[in-house]
Amino acid sequence: MPVGLIGTKVGMTQVYDDNGIVSPVTVLKLGPCPVLQIKGTDKQPNQRKADKYHALQLGFEEKVRDKATKPERGHVSGSMASKRRTAGGDPLRPKADVEPPRVIREFRLAEASTHSVGTVLTVDGVFKEIKAVDVIAKRKGRGFAGVIKRHNFGGMPAAHGAKKVHRQAGGTGSLASNRGSGRMKKGKKMAGRYGAGQVTVRNLVVVKLIPEENLMLVRGAVPGPNGGTVIVRPTNKK
Repeated sequence: MPVGLIGTKVGMTQVYDDNGIVSPVTVLKLGPCPVLQIKGTDKQPNQRKADKYHALQLGFEEKVRDKATKPERGHVSGSMASKRRTAGGDPLRPKADVEPPRVIREFRLAEASTHSVGTVLTVDGVFKEIKAVDVIAKRKGRGFAGVIKRHNFGGMPAAHGAKKVHRQAGGTGSLASNRGSGRMKKGKKMAGRYGAGQVTVRNLVVVKLIPEENLMLVRGAVPGPNGGTVIVRPTNKK
């Protein structure tokens, strides 16, 4: 699977092509993303065992250094002790030598990557020849919702004979709903948490790239609120 980028959702707008046809687009700000770690089937210096798969670990946006933990700082830049060990000839894992990132994500690869630790990936370098992408984001959370809002139930009768049950789900104890022993079947549509789950929108057409501002315009909607974190990768849908 090819590498992608981490970014944020800016918002929606519309653009016109050369023929005057309007397209609703979502503006995504992607990167720049430094390569923090390269995982592969070979054992790296100062590593207990190999990772047994190929992947690139990328970071996005800088975290306030005072709010970063010591392991987070040590993951991206070497300490004075590690620098002394390196000067003494002890091999260590290469570091990106950047500020601790706010978001860290890993992209699985089918084969070993040609990038090196510390390389900065941009939207122009990754998606220059890409025509369609997959966008992974966390959709908006709507809290604890009833069956009418969550599953589009019709509700109970609105006549005078129905009292205080107009938005309830109805009976749940029938043979069609439980196993015959009182235990509910898995997947029964009931009230519960609505939204706030990861969603992948596949095969969105790339309308335009604006490399100088690290922007990508994709046709259609993307899950999540404005300012939410998104992961964009070349689509694997034929």
